[in-house]
Amino acid sequence: MATVTLAGCSAGASSSGDAPSSLVIDTAFTLETGDPGRNYVPTGYMVSKAVYETLLDFAGSDESTPVPGLATFEQNADATVFTFTLDADRVFSDGSPITADDVVFSLERVKGMVESKANFLMSGIEVAKIDDLTVELTTETPSLKLPALMTNPSLAILNSEVVIANGGTTDDTDAAEEFLNSESAGSGPYVIDSLDFASQVVLTENSEYNGDEEIDFGRVVIRSVSESATQKLNLEGGDSNVAVDLSGDQVADLSDDVTVTSGPSAQTIFLLLNQNPEISEFTSNPDFVDAVRYALDYDGLLELAGAGSEQATGVIPPSFLGALTDGVEQDLDASATALAASGYDGETITLEYPNDYPVGGVSFTPLAERIQSQLDAAGITLELAPAPFTTQIDEYVNGREAFSIWFWGPDYADSANFLPFAAGDKVGLRAGWTAEMSPETVALSAAAANATSVDEREAAFAAFAQGLQDSGPFVPLIVPGSNIATASSITGVSYNSTWTMDIAELRAK
Repeated sequence: MATVTLAGCSAGASSSGDAPSSLVIDTAFTLETGDPGRNYVPTGYMVSKAVYETLLDFAGSDESTPVPGLATFEQNADATVFTFTLDADRVFSDGSPITADDVVFSLERVKGMVESKANFLMSGIEVAKIDDLTVELTTETPSLKLPALMTNPSLAILNSEVVIANGGTTDDTDAAEEFLNSESAGSGPYVIDSLDFASQVVLTENSEYNGDEEIDFGRVVIRSVSESATQKLNLEGGDSNVAVDLSGDQVADLSDDVTVTSGPSAQTIFLLLNQNPEISEFTSNPDFVDAVRYALDYDGLLELAGAGSEQATGVIPPSFLGALTDGVEQDLDASATALAASGYDGETITLEYPNDYPVGGVSFTPLAERIQSQLDAAGITLELAPAPFTTQIDEYVNGREAFSIWFWGPDYADSANFLPFAAGDKVGLRAGWTAEMSPETVALSAAAANATSVDEREAAFAAFAQGLQDSGPFVPLIVPGSNIATASSITGVSYNSTWTMDIAELRAK
């Protein structure tokens, strides 16, 4: 994924040339727990990434290939057996060594916590200790996504003795969350000093840390600032050093003493056209889907997204294996031909969308209005029906929306996250698209899931993405940008689709 860094040249309160001794980060909080095994939200991932470590990691913003974290790994030719060998010298924050027992406990703990949203990450994976420094993970079917899974902060390696002593188990009786909300049991460069879910998290240096990172900030304060406009003011006024959630429009209007790292995120904003004729006789017609697909001016829609954004070339965003190089281009003649074949004759169709949940700074109301205008010019009449996210989500998940705008993002950094768009799978069924309607895409999905080499996998995912682009009930629109703004005295920002950024990589000039 390409990123662009834009830097001003004048000095201000936040970039006077004197690097701060502590770091202040403003972000809209999504923080529910200090327990990495129960965590499943962006702010929580950012905190967990600083305090805990995983078997594998990613280097900077490159999410194409996992690199060693606490361990190196080998796999068999069938991609069903993965052997992890721990670094023998690494220790937890209390100075005790990290062993295979800690790995087995940590992974089995997540697998046993059935109420945890992260539980599915260990689905179908068996864990076995080989010796004190070696652990083997096995799956029944090929799983080239497994290395990417092992980078997820939910699968961080915990100090098993400490966690067990404070209520930790590997079944659904685990009671260690309260302890982990205030204390650290990891090996990362930071430890938790204090944690308040409503206001801020304070991290301090882990004096026992012996990994590869050399941190520049002994104290980090992550503050809950829900309004991006306030984040902008705080950064420009010198009250903070990092603003995480600025929109493309806001970063275009920043003062000269601020640096912005912009690039496409891992979210895909798309149109859904329900294929169940009982929901809509028009959206369920493949010709009508094509009429919509070719009527849209994608460049015009992209104007609404701002810095860092790109046209969605398919359901897989550009940073992932198998993403298509080129997106659909507007073709009004093709749209008119398809619309005539569909039998549509000007009937009003309702377009639903959440109106209070911007994604990557993209608000759905102006996007819906522009889609309405573009489709009206192509002969398709829309009535807009916005509703709060909490109201809209149930209709979407239960497949009751005929025509709607939604978004999808990865749970971990791998293209397998987008296989649910296949007919008969989770997102496919939300569009009323059953497996029987498209056995071709079901086969393409299976081929991608079961590939045993990187080359085979890339080709399979590209074929899957192209198959959906050719005949699926989804019209990918925009990959919104990620825009992380910092005082010019701060460097080292690398966007990650799971943990947003690695705090330990931030440097003072």
